[in-house]
Amino acid sequence: MTQPAAAFDYIIIGAGSAGSTLAYRLGEDLDVKILVIEAGPMDHNLFIHMPSAFAYPMANPRYSWQFEAEADPGMNNRRIHCPRGKTIGGSSSINGMVYIRGNAEDYNGWAEQFDLPEWRYANCLPYFRKSETREQGGDDYRGSDGPLKVRTGACENPLYKAFIEAGQEAGYGYTADMNGHRQEGFGPMDMTVHKGRRWSTAMAYLRPALK
Repeated sequence: MTQPAAAFDYIIIGAGSAGSTLAYRLGEDLDVKILVIEAGPMDHNLFIHMPSAFAYPMANPRYSWQFEAEADPGMNNRRIHCPRGKTIGGSSSINGMVYIRGNAEDYNGWAEQFDLPEWRYANCLPYFRKSETREQGGDDYRGSDGPLKVRTGACENPLYKAFIEAGQEAGYGYTADMNGHRQEGFGPMDMTVHKGRRWSTAMAYLRPALK
């Protein structure tokens, strides 16, 4: 094992989604030394990488901070459980792996409300495309050469098909790609899963930066 450097150009606190991405981007300059400090352990536990086992790391205090919201009078003073990742990759290593950018009109609304034209969806779209590789291929809205592996769920379960049919009978449209040109409607969700394994920001950004 190599000895750590005595001095660093950048120190990043937290190896979560933001910290992992930042380390990767800064590490594109091979002349800088970067230290990433994470409170949690490495993501070696097999259950972190098994999509169907995501409830285990989410409920495990070793990998989740197990936060709770303040008591809410509107919910009879109950507290909402708010698990947040405590391992490399942060919450992207314990979440349900659903990948959705959000509605384009939300971005446009923020841009207008706060006078930040760079937040318009059309201006964010190139960065969304740059960040991802969609298993089903790229197009004007989807990337094909980014570090984050994304795939659309196969959704062949009869219950899923019945759910879609119910939505259409209720008057809602079918949307084949929730991250494409249309975000409204019923349809399959994208997942950060690659070759049957969770594809967290640790896998997408931090581990490549370590190399």
